[in-house]
Amino acid sequence: MVTAGDFRNGMTFDIDGSVYQIVEFQHVKPGKGAAFVRTKIKNVITGAVVERTFSPTDKFPAAYIERKDMQYLYNDGDLYYFMDLESYEQLPINQSQLSDNFKFVKENMECKILSYQGNVFGIEPPTFVELQVTETDPGFKGDTATNATKPAILETGAQIKVPLFINQGDMIRIDTRTGEYMERA
Repeated sequence: MVTAGDFRNGMTFDIDGSVYQIVEFQHVKPGKGAAFVRTKIKNVITGAVVERTFSPTDKFPAAYIERKDMQYLYNDGDLYYFMDLESYEQLPINQSQLSDNFKFVKENMECKILSYQGNVFGIEPPTFVELQVTETDPGFKGDTATNATKPAILETGAQIKVPLFINQGDMIRIDTRTGEYMERA
């Protein structure tokens, strides 16, 4: 059991059959009245974020999210196939369960498959990936203006903004959490 007084960021717990993860929390002790815990919690299945307050003595069952490393193999229509690296079993996952940052994943990359009680609800791609720029305007000598960017299309089909000096064929590193260019690879 998890008590509201012990909440920490990233903790997962069960409320009425739904699994929530704490995004933000704050213990409030007003001058008058009882203390309470103000939280911002995210439903891990639907992704909805809700603000809610709890008494510090409220208790909830802990929810254990299983994170398993699997290799992305290929997609066939709306199904994306992942392979368990230990048992070599293949797991088809529907396109609707993929997050927006999955557009940076190419075949044979390892991802974390998130599941609760055997039901897959999400995919976490690697935090940083190295991809090749397949299409962008050419860079010219002297293109060193600070913070100037241009659009580029990557080998996975994703489109991001890159600095002016990046050329077609360059390998670049991308932060999949924000979708931003980090550096040349």
